[in-house]
Amino acid sequence: MVLNRVTYRRRLSYNTKSNKVRLNKTPGGKLVMMYAKKKTGMTKCGDCKRDLRGVPAVRPTKLAGLSRRVKSVSRAYGGSKCSGCVRSRIIRAFLIEEQKVVARVLKAQAKK
Repeated sequence: MVLNRVTYRRRLSYNTKSNKVRLNKTPGGKLVMMYAKKKTGMTKCGDCKRDLRGVPAVRPTKLAGLSRRVKSVSRAYGGSKCSGCVRSRIIRAFLIEEQKVVARVLKAQAKK
């Protein structure tokens, strides 16, 4: 009868989020603990909180090492806001400007 007792390989001995492990068998037949990386969350849109497409889901330290080209999308607010929110922002800004023009025209007509 073989005892398959395994122990943590690092100093942290508690079952915390940063100390998740899985059992793995080495080529020598030994059972050891392998440390799992933390799960990554997708980058979210700042307005609607939906996942941003085109931006990789990696941990912050890995994200710091990636180039700007990889971290964002070539568009206004790329890598920060989704395309739908950018579109609605542009339309809102355009309509506000149009409203100002209409108000100016009405004011000029009232003076005459």
